[in-house]
Amino acid sequence: MTISRPLVFSAAALSLALLAACAAPSTHNNGDAAKPAGDTAATADPAAPAAAAIDLGGYKWNLDSATDSAGKPIATLQREGKYGLQLSFVKDRVGVSGGCNHVGAMYVAKGDRIEIKQFQTTLMACQDQRLMQMDSEIAKQLEGNAKFAIEGEAPQPRLLLTTASGSKLSLSGEPTAQTRYGSAGTTMFFEVDAQRRTCPHPLMPKHQCLWVRERSYDANGVSQAPGEWQFLYQDIEGYKHEAGVRNVVRVKKFDIKNPPADASSVAYVLDMVVESELVPAPKS
Repeated sequence: MTISRPLVFSAAALSLALLAACAAPSTHNNGDAAKPAGDTAATADPAAPAAAAIDLGGYKWNLDSATDSAGKPIATLQREGKYGLQLSFVKDRVGVSGGCNHVGAMYVAKGDRIEIKQFQTTLMACQDQRLMQMDSEIAKQLEGNAKFAIEGEAPQPRLLLTTASGSKLSLSGEPTAQTRYGSAGTTMFFEVDAQRRTCPHPLMPKHQCLWVRERSYDANGVSQAPGEWQFLYQDIEGYKHEAGVRNVVRVKKFDIKNPPADASSVAYVLDMVVESELVPAPKS
């Protein structure tokens, strides 16, 4: 018997999550932001070295600080302890995580301008009111036409946003898995058992591994027959296993170029948890 844990996503959102294939990194290249108006290839200095362009979609952007048009800190948005928002740009959508809900909107970037359209959000209520306030405030600040600039170089660039209302947001860049591993990766699903299991390891006696089986879905999001249970001898990046909780996770699988002789040639990175339930411990 299993006891279901309330899901974070609505049924519609979960269906879309299951059907969504690997979202390719954003193709918006912001090198044009550094060009003065009217600049053309004909007028460019051919001897000048080309600056390495930082792709918005190649990084996750951690919101470090936010001030209003008068230069006063926007208290709700300040990064502090467990509180902190992160922006991601995938294809033509911007997503916000770190608050109470999953918040997203369509966006268009051109030159040094970015237009963010009306935000949509899941409708989960949180006991922590500040998390809910963060969702509301970031949507209010970002909607509309903003000016943006990327400063610094990989792997630690900074994104500066000046919103339509004159607020200034400063964000630090963190390379996505696609950027770190140099490919889009492959999307797959794992069902992760509620308990780790002792697995054979030549160097670590009684080593505990995740016990997983691959899951697959048809074009309508209907679950197909699962694969065989097996040990996963490595962790899934970004996934924190809780004993007693069974999860179905969507992951990206990446090939690792020139791995050490004693290391795996692939990496698994958590994309999202699509199903979660509490499983009572077996009776002895």
